[in-house]
Amino acid sequence: KFEMGLFEKEDPYNIPYSVVDCEEHRALAKKIAIESRVLGNMAKNHIIPVALRYQSELIDNVIKMKELFGDKAQTLCKTTISQIESISKCIDEIKTDIEKMVAAREKADKLSTEEAKANAYHDDVEPFFDVIRASADELEFIVDNEIWPLPKYRELLFIR
Repeated sequence: KFEMGLFEKEDPYNIPYSVVDCEEHRALAKKIAIESRVLGNMAKNHIIPVALRYQSELIDNVIKMKELFGDKAQTLCKTTISQIESISKCIDEIKTDIEKMVAAREKADKLSTEEAKANAYHDDVEPFFDVIRASADELEFIVDNEIWPLPKYRELLFIR
């Protein structure tokens, strides 16, 4: 059977530990861990507070419109109310996804080999980056330019 190629002479799963527990895996896990922490901190300390402040401004506007126009304000403030709801949705998504990302990161940190950690960070932690960024990008379009704390993508494209 060996001659026919049905069995390999060497075990393909006999990978040396030095290959499994290598610097490349440690570097990948560390890189994703750092990016994860930075993304979580930026979202919690910059994006969410600004979104909440802008949402409060919009709510104050709706309250003043109701005082001024009464029942007619509901129709006049449709867009503003929609923005308030969108901001709430994005903030909730960001908070939930950060919690899930941190849990995945903590789970990855408990794994015994660097290869397993690197795979867990890549497969379980990194996918949250795009999800969190999508919600933050949505907030970027809603929140007033004057109070948004970070450069917006469209501004970065045209900086000379």
